[in-house]
Amino acid sequence: NKKHVVFVANRTILDKNFRRKGLQVRPRSRTLTSVHESILEDVVGPTEIFGKRTRIGVDGSKLLKVILDPKDKDKENVEAKLATFSAVYKKLTNKEAVFQFPEV
Repeated sequence: NKKHVVFVANRTILDKNFRRKGLQVRPRSRTLTSVHESILEDVVGPTEIFGKRTRIGVDGSKLLKVILDPKDKDKENVEAKLATFSAVYKKLTNKEAVFQFPEV
């Protein structure tokens, strides 16, 4: 059976009250937003992110649309992994995301 494997680096998120941990400043790389960005980069693996759109539904729900680089479309069955990318990103960040290639 073919299982999809996704490698994601282990990153630290520091919350607003990081001073309790004895730090003067919170590095930009430790903010929630930047960690989620990096996770997104990691999840899509061999492909590159081409663009991002945030779709806000009528009920206020956010949906991240991630457009992947069209030149990677035929690389190692990325098409088949799009659902996997969504599932992994949802599990790690609790955010809904849709991965797609730009329509030509």
